[in-house]
Amino acid sequence: MHKGPWAPALGLWQDGRVASGLIIRGVRTMASVVFYFQVHQPFRLRRYTIFDSDASYFDNWRNEEVFKKVASKCYLPATKAVYDLIKKHDGKFRASYSLTGTVLEQLRLWAPEVLELFVELSKTGHVEFIAETYYHSLAFLYNRDEFVHQTQIHLDRIEELFGRRPSIFRNTELTYNNDVAKVVEEMGFNAILTEGADHVLGYRSPNFLYNPPNCPGLKMLLKNYRLSDDIAFRFSNRTWAEWPLNAEKFAKWVDNINGNGYVCNLFMDYETFGEHQWAETGIFDFLRALPAAVLKSGKNDFLTLSQAVEKYPSVGEVDVPHMISWADTERDLSAWLGNSMQANALHDVYALADDVLATGDAALIDDWRKLQTSDHFYYMCTKWFADGDVHKYFNPYESPYDAYINYMNILDNVRNRIAETATRR
Repeated sequence: MHKGPWAPALGLWQDGRVASGLIIRGVRTMASVVFYFQVHQPFRLRRYTIFDSDASYFDNWRNEEVFKKVASKCYLPATKAVYDLIKKHDGKFRASYSLTGTVLEQLRLWAPEVLELFVELSKTGHVEFIAETYYHSLAFLYNRDEFVHQTQIHLDRIEELFGRRPSIFRNTELTYNNDVAKVVEEMGFNAILTEGADHVLGYRSPNFLYNPPNCPGLKMLLKNYRLSDDIAFRFSNRTWAEWPLNAEKFAKWVDNINGNGYVCNLFMDYETFGEHQWAETGIFDFLRALPAAVLKSGKNDFLTLSQAVEKYPSVGEVDVPHMISWADTERDLSAWLGNSMQANALHDVYALADDVLATGDAALIDDWRKLQTSDHFYYMCTKWFADGDVHKYFNPYESPYDAYINYMNILDNVRNRIAETATRR
C-alpha cells in the first residue's frame, strides 16, 4: 500500500519513495553524492573576571594555537586532498563548503596558505562556497534584522574571495524551521540545507529534494545523517558492526540509493578529516579512494549543492513548524538553549543590539557580534550524557558554569563601553 498520490511524470510517490527499478523521466535514476563541509572556528574568550576592565575579550594566544593545530591536521591536508581528487578525476569529483566569517579571519591571520588553497579550489569550477551568518550566530531566533545583516556581510565576503555570490544558504548548525525558510527565500536564495531528522521526515527519505510550505522558489536539501555520521563519527569506532569502513563498502551503500533517491547528502564538519578522525585511522586514505569507488560503476556521480538543485526536482513539501538542528541525538536547540544559563546569556547579548549599534563604534560592534557565535553558548551546555564527548571538544572551560560566568563578565564590560560611548557623544 502506498501513501500519498502517485505522480506518473516522476514515477514516484509524492512522499519521496521510488518504486524499485522504475525509470524516471525515461532515464534510470542515479545517486549523486553531494559532499558539504562546514568549516568553522570561534574566537574563544579569555578568562575574564569581574575586576577586569580590558576591552580585549578574546584569547588570541589560545585561538592561534588551536587554529594552527587544526590547520596542520585537517585544513591543509584535507584541502590538498580535495584539490588533488578534482584534478585526478577531471572534475568528476565535486564538493561544497561553508566557511564562516570567523574562520576566514583566522585563516587570514594564522593559515594564509590554506586560504590560498580554498581560492585555488574555487578556480577549478568544481567547488562551491555557500552562505550563512558571518558570525555563525543564532541571530534568527532573536533579531531578524541582525540575521539578515550578518548574512549579507558573509555574502559580500564570499563573493569578494571566490568571485561568485552564493545562491544556497545554511543556517548555523543547520537550525531550521518554516520561518527560516520563508525569510531565506525572501532574501533571494534558491535552496537551503537542513537535517534529515526522522521525526520531521517520517516515512520519507532524505535522498530527495523538497520544498518548504509556501516557498515554491526554495528547495530543501536534507542531510542523510546515517551515512554522514558513518564517516564523521563512527569511522574509527572499532565496536561498530561495520568497522572497518572502506571506500568500496561505502560506495555500495551509495549504490543502494540508486533507483530509490536522487542524492546522497553527506554533510559534516570539515574537521572530520584529521581532527575528529585522526590521520592514523585511515580517514584520508578513505577520502582519496572514495571517488574512484563511487564512479567505478558508471551509475553514480558527484555534484555540488547548486548542481543538485538544478538537476533534480522537488518531490513535495516538508513541513517543519518547530526548530531543528544537526546537533546531538535530539536534533533540536537544546545544545544552545537547554538550560537557564544559556537562555539568559543569549537574551542578554541580543538585548544590547540597539544600544551597541547606536554607538557606531566599529570595534565594539564587531566584538558584540563575535560574542553571538553559537560556540559560546554550546560551552554552557549541561548535557553530559550520550553527547558529552562532543560538548567537551575544544571546550576551554572546566565546567558550563565557568563558561557562563566568564561570558556574563564580558557582557558587563560591553555595557560599560556602551555607557562610555554615550557619555562622549
